Amino acid sequence: MLKIEEALQVINDQQIELSTEIRKLSDSLGFAVSSEIRAPFDMPAFDNSAMDGYALCGISKEYQIIGEVAAGDAEELDLREGEAVRIFTGARVPAAASAVMMQEKTRVEGEKLFLDELPKEGQSIRRKGGELQKEQLVFDKGYTITPAGISMIGALGMDQVEVFKKPIINLITTGNELVQPGKAKGEGQIYESNSFAISAAAENFGFPVHKKHSLPDDFEQIKTGISEALEQADILLLSGGISVGDYDFVKQALEENGVEQQFYKVFQKPGKPLYFGRKANKFVFALPGNPASSLSCFYIYVLPFLQQFSGFQQKGLPKFQFPLKEPYYNRSDRPSFLKAKIENDEVRILDGQASSMILSMAHANALAFIDAETNLQIGDLITCYLIG
Repeated sequence: MLKIEEALQVINDQQIELSTEIRKLSDSLGFAVSSEIRAPFDMPAFDNSAMDGYALCGISKEYQIIGEVAAGDAEELDLREGEAVRIFTGARVPAAASAVMMQEKTRVEGEKLFLDELPKEGQSIRRKGGELQKEQLVFDKGYTITPAGISMIGALGMDQVEVFKKPIINLITTGNELVQPGKAKGEGQIYESNSFAISAAAENFGFPVHKKHSLPDDFEQIKTGISEALEQADILLLSGGISVGDYDFVKQALEENGVEQQFYKVFQKPGKPLYFGRKANKFVFALPGNPASSLSCFYIYVLPFLQQFSGFQQKGLPKFQFPLKEPYYNRSDRPSFLKAKIENDEVRILDGQASSMILSMAHANALAFIDAETNLQIGDLITCYLIG
């Protein structure tokens, strides 16, 4: 059985053959760029006005208006001392302009312009190269494209971008007791929800699940299901059937499909019976069947691996420390990821910490990490992984 940090290190040390693809800019959100991006030109490419107003030559309170420059105009107006032109946001500023004065601080009488205050040299002029200079680094390899990143790449004139491919993910849930929501439930049965939770969690971070299957606790069906899923998927997620019960067939079925165990069981709570395996460049996470255990293991172990497989710079959930709002004693003999709520810069450990309980997870926005058999007081700083 591995410690938490040992299991994470095993995952992080996996050698992965990353592949790339060209995607349209409009379809690149959430992908990591596969090589650095540099500016192909100065940005702005020319001096331009930061607002609607008047471009001025010289520092004065009175000017002669000689023309107008709109955004997109290519003509270069020749300004002389004491002259001004009407100008609009983004329009090219004449070379001789000293400043731009916003229209709200001006008064026009005929062809005369009067200012409410003296302008400052260079005010409201966006200088050429003020944001980026040609060949300047814009994004490092592995930068994950955000909406603002799309805007930046588009501003560089690129309508497509080379990114790392994301993995094809398949998901299998196992259990005789499972019934799909919307169908009649008999005695001894429960509604299957893990596949919905795991696929939603994956998609929430930009990793859609390709296919989902639900299988009974039958060795041959599980073995065949794993074989078929591995043919299509880069990463296979399983939920349930990985413990040591008489009907837990997943581990044996993985072995007979040629999956090599990287680790099995982690000294933690919840989620002790976590399995991680590999077959060539395909990877398997077998998650515990209890809902809170399954989701916790996804957040702590699966998510950073999905990001690693996709070439991301940053991996895992955002992690911060918050002071504890109420005293808490962790009675478990294992380090624990506890469902918690962060409010007003304080963290509160929620009731309902059993691995089978999902209600508290639904109300949580963090997993609080607490060492085994630890007695905590109000104000103690707790490491929290943000899940919402």
